[in-house]
Amino acid sequence: MCGRFTLFTDPEHLAERFQASLPADELRPRYNAAPTQQLPVILNDGPPAIQLLQWGLVPFWAKDPAIGSRMINARCETLTEKPAFRTAFKKRRCLVLADGFYEWQKTPDGKQPMRITLAAGEPFAMAGLWESWNAPDGSLLRTFTIITGEPNELVAPIHNRMPAILLPEHEAIWLDNAAEPAIWQDILRPYPAERMTAYPVSRRVNFVGNDDAELVMRSA
Repeated sequence: MCGRFTLFTDPEHLAERFQASLPADELRPRYNAAPTQQLPVILNDGPPAIQLLQWGLVPFWAKDPAIGSRMINARCETLTEKPAFRTAFKKRRCLVLADGFYEWQKTPDGKQPMRITLAAGEPFAMAGLWESWNAPDGSLLRTFTIITGEPNELVAPIHNRMPAILLPEHEAIWLDNAAEPAIWQDILRPYPAERMTAYPVSRRVNFVGNDDAELVMRSA
């Protein structure tokens, strides 16, 4: 699964990298992005624009938005089967922007958090799905989930799943409403391990309340 990630890339660089407009609200640096937070995504509903949506998918048919806490990830293998994801896969796909993610590796001393990034240090896009949910009071809640798949050779010793990171040339295809579902499914493959790196970080990342630059520093 993917339950925490980072995004502290300069907003102007982020906008240039994804050729997208910035939101009216300032993008705050996230060193420990977690479910239920409002985080940057690009939706497939118009010109590329970075928007803030809540992490944890609430399907449009849900009775209670609390279901979102159980929908932070969607397995790529079952996107067309699960009722919570199959319609969103066809109609509501998004890019979830990040510059690193965390996974916990089992060690004799307990679980060691590892930060995993692109070797070049650049931001990247994780494939995601999004939804709009109408609350009883008439307000609108927009949410997203991160798609996960099999790990590559770098991540496999750390965890048995990893986020579906899209190659840059596949990002536009993922957002293209005219493409075929088979094409979308095909590009959800493990990101090349040789283009990534991983290193241990402080166990302070275990606590959601910690969200500072020290978290992304290599630990001893």
